[in-house]
Amino acid sequence: MGLFSKGRGTVGLDIGSSSVKLVELKPGRKKGYQLVSLGTAAVPPDSIVDGALMNATNVGDAIRGIISAAKLRTKECAISVAGHSVIVKKINLPTMTTEELEESIQWEAEQYIPFDINDVNVDFQILGSAAEEGQMSVLLVAAKKDMINDYITMVRETGLNPVVVDVDAFAVENMFEVNYPITQGEVVALVNMGASVININVLKGGVTAFTRDVSAGGHQYTEEIQKTMNVNYDEAEKMKIGAKEAIPPELSGIFSSISENIASEIQRSLDFFSATAAEDKIVKIFLSGGCAKTPGLDSAISQKANTPVEIVNSFNNIEFSPRTFEPEYIADISPAAAVAVGLALRIPGDK
Repeated sequence: MGLFSKGRGTVGLDIGSSSVKLVELKPGRKKGYQLVSLGTAAVPPDSIVDGALMNATNVGDAIRGIISAAKLRTKECAISVAGHSVIVKKINLPTMTTEELEESIQWEAEQYIPFDINDVNVDFQILGSAAEEGQMSVLLVAAKKDMINDYITMVRETGLNPVVVDVDAFAVENMFEVNYPITQGEVVALVNMGASVININVLKGGVTAFTRDVSAGGHQYTEEIQKTMNVNYDEAEKMKIGAKEAIPPELSGIFSSISENIASEIQRSLDFFSATAAEDKIVKIFLSGGCAKTPGLDSAISQKANTPVEIVNSFNNIEFSPRTFEPEYIADISPAAAVAVGLALRIPGDK
């Protein structure tokens, strides 16, 4: 599956439930990377539900629109998955080599995966020694083959060639490593908030300590606006997007209530991590995703978690030409581009 691999040479294609984002990078002159292509397109409602493709035609059309405008240098791309069909677990196993684990991973995974092992693709990353002598920590990932095959088939029909399948939470981690300094032993939480799924990845010294996907997101604002204001989906979505600069008085209660609910969901996951790692205090939350800039959301999360929140700049250490990309647009789309940037850094074969 190519999970966890890093490098150059692929187009990052983030296929979300409300939009698709595309990023292409190349080696930079001054910094590590330079932005070559960037595009985004809306996806019609319910085309993707809980990570499953419900209308591949709609999603494929959105991708084709971006491709035609992007003038890509390569057709090889990296995509990612999330939702209930993806399982990520940190486990402890007896110390062994990578080759030995590759031979036994199917059997080891079967004990932790709630699906038939024959129905999933499995990958792993050895994180290092565990606290218990003779044990090592391993990050285990499994994703349903049917879902992956659906995505790969759909993307190939657009003319792109998927060479890496990753996980949203790890793509965000890859973006973070390029753009922000990693401090030894420091614990931070990466929270990527999409339309229907929130990816949570807690890092300790740059290494994953805890991950969880939460079925919540920006669609909750849209649905509540629909119900309260008695408007259709398209009108509610326009009202939500229009409120990103300033919330109209008639929507303030809706935004405040939903932001509180989402902050509580995130806090419950962070509390679960804290209960299993009492000595590790999260010092900052980095917020990314299409809904990261929703007014009041960052402060709601900060208050609920009693932790500073910073909205991510996915291009913090990535060069771009102001003649090609308007700085205002880059600043606006930056949090939403987190997964796509992380995917654009992937290359098949590396661990």
